[in-house]
This record gives sequence, structure tokens and C-alpha cells, in this order.
Amino acid sequence: MVCERSEVFASACAIARAFPLFTRRSSASRRAEKKTIAVEFLLVGQNNGPMDLTTLKCLESATEGVRLAARIVDTPCNEMNTDHFVDEIAAVGKELGITPRIFRDEELKEKGFGGIYGVGKAAEHPPALVILSHTPEGATQTIAWVGKGIVYDTGGLSIKGKTTMPGMKRDCGGAAAVLGAFKAAVKQGFKDNLHAVFCLAENSVGPNATRPDDIHLLYSGKTVEINNTDAEGRLVLADGVSYACKDLNADIILDMATLTGAQGIATGKYHAAVLTNSEEWEVACVKAGRKCGDLVHPLVYCPELHFSEFSSAVADMKNSVADRENAQSSCAGLFIASHIGFDWPGVWVHVDIASPVHAGERATGFGVALLLSLFGRASEDPLLNMVSPLGEDEVVETPERDTKRRRLV
Repeated sequence: MVCERSEVFASACAIARAFPLFTRRSSASRRAEKKTIAVEFLLVGQNNGPMDLTTLKCLESATEGVRLAARIVDTPCNEMNTDHFVDEIAAVGKELGITPRIFRDEELKEKGFGGIYGVGKAAEHPPALVILSHTPEGATQTIAWVGKGIVYDTGGLSIKGKTTMPGMKRDCGGAAAVLGAFKAAVKQGFKDNLHAVFCLAENSVGPNATRPDDIHLLYSGKTVEINNTDAEGRLVLADGVSYACKDLNADIILDMATLTGAQGIATGKYHAAVLTNSEEWEVACVKAGRKCGDLVHPLVYCPELHFSEFSSAVADMKNSVADRENAQSSCAGLFIASHIGFDWPGVWVHVDIASPVHAGERATGFGVALLLSLFGRASEDPLLNMVSPLGEDEVVETPERDTKRRRLV
């Protein structure tokens, strides 16, 4: 790979996508020895000396994270149901020395997680809310990454058709990206409190399935009238961000999800859509995307004009919009934000990765590089600092770790 030093991180993550891990081709199982790909970087331009071991270690962690996320997304639901996904999270936790906190099945109902429970209660394998927490000494702020982990989305009783259902194994792309990024971030030394929150469910059809017209009480305390069971991702994420706000006391909440088909129409196949209550973070997401290769473009953030789409006569809100031609992807994100409150003083960022989560029939591991880059200033790793939105060309003088207001971007 011939590139400049500033392009090394994005190039390594791009190369990782080209060598997916998951296959069930019979020829692969007959192969006696595994193939090994050696990647050599030849740096050009200024600062073109050899890469040090810390840079190589960072690239290894990042590419492992990308390939982990892609493997989970590529794996079909008969091999990656909620039980399997919990095992994947536990395996990462074990490697990092972190014990996950797990809420499952009836416990979700008892604790008030009506969104996650309502979406997943019809499936054979029960829904789950799983949390991995990294809490280093000297942390000055708390960050929560919340991932949508719908291991399969039939649409529920508002069932998808035979042409739109294939590929719905990828509806866990947000949770997979959060897991891959969390593993890499903690390995490379993350200086702040970091919580990975996984909202896992299979949106299935059965006697216990949620019906349109049902009303669910979510963890935020708000009631939701279901008018579309295929708008399920926002329900599980609403519980996830509410938990991050109320129980984890997060200062920054970022949720990542394959949320809407409309995202591909709004920002295309290659750019994720970002919706946030902070203009500073909107700019930072776009910059981070350009530096790491996981491209991002903003959506309209205007709750005062758009949130009325969810008005209900009998509950606090419906779960799907009245007018599907009015900024669908923005509205879907606003539904999630409403469960922490539009007046919440912290930073909320929503990243919709529905289209870039795959290229053709293969997962891309999209989101891992974006999270590592966006939060690079909270890392001890020099390469992640360089590819952050305040990289080496844009460093702003700030007192080192002295205040709760220390800025990441």
C-alpha cells in the first residue's frame, strides 16, 4: 500500500474490508491451511519514515475490529441469534477483562425496557440488553455507544415482502460496529469512561408478536403506540439511549444503527447519515469520516418541525411517521432523541448506516473506523489522535485532562 502517513489508518481499514472472515463455502472447509495476507506500507510525501510498533499495533486492533464487525453482520441468523451475539460480546469482554452486564427476557419486562422486550418477545431466542463498561482512573467524562442489534428483521406483523426481507441479517450492523470499535478503543488505551450498550432482539412473527395498535411503556417512561412493527430499531435504541442517560450518566451518547431504508435515498450508498443536537459534532463527524474512510453526511435536525409526525391520540407518540415523504431518516432519529429529551444538555449523535453497512452481498464493517477516529482525542494512541477531527493539522491548545469540559472534538 503506497500512501502518505495521514492516509495509513483509512487505507488499513479499507484493506481489512477486502478480506472477510465469514464463509460457508464447502471448498473453504476442505482447505488444509489458512491463507495469510501480508500487507506492506510504503509511505510517500513528508514524514515518510518507517512506521513504529505502536502504529502497527493500532492498525492491527482497528482492522481486527472491522473484520469482527463484518463477520457478525455476514453471519446468518441461524448462526448469529441473540444468544450467539451475547456470546460474542462476552468473548470480547473476557479478552479485555470486563464482565458484561446482561438483562434478558422477562427481566427486561420487569425493569421497564418495553421497547427491547416488545420487539423481541415473539422470537425463539429472547431479547437482551448487554453493557460493556470501561472505567479508567482519571476519566473526565462518560461516553456511551449504543448499537442496534436486530439479528433478523422480518418486519414483525407488518411483514416485509419476499424481495425486501433477504439481507435483513445485516440489521445488527450498528451493534457489530460498536463491539468492534469498543474492543479496539480499549486495547489502544481509552482515557475516559466508555460504555458499549447493545440492544439485541430478533423481530419475529409468532403468537406473542407485538401488534399494530399495541401501546408499550418504554424505559424513558414515555408510552408509544405501535403503528408499524417494522419500525422496530428505534424502539430498542430508545431504551438503550435512555439507559445510557439515566443509569450510566453519560455526557455524550452516540447511537449507531441500520435504521432506515430512506438513509440510502437521503445520503446514498457510501455515506452514513448523521443527526445530532450539536453543530460542532456534526462538523466533527464529517471530518472524521474523511480521515478514516467511513464517510458521513448530515441530516436535517429540526425537531420543532418534524417531531409532530409521531403524534398519537392515545399515547405520548406513535413509532412511525404520518407522512413518509417528510424527512423519514431525520424523523426516525428524532424518535430516539425524544427518549432522552430534546432539552437534554449533553451531546447526542445518531448515525444511520443502513446502506454503507454492506457493499453488494458482503458486510463492510462500517462504523468501526468512524468511532475510533471520532473519539480519537480520548485515546492514548498517537495514530488515533492524528486521525481524530482535531488531528495533527488542527490541534487546539487545551489544558491536559483538567476539567469535565475537556473537548474530544
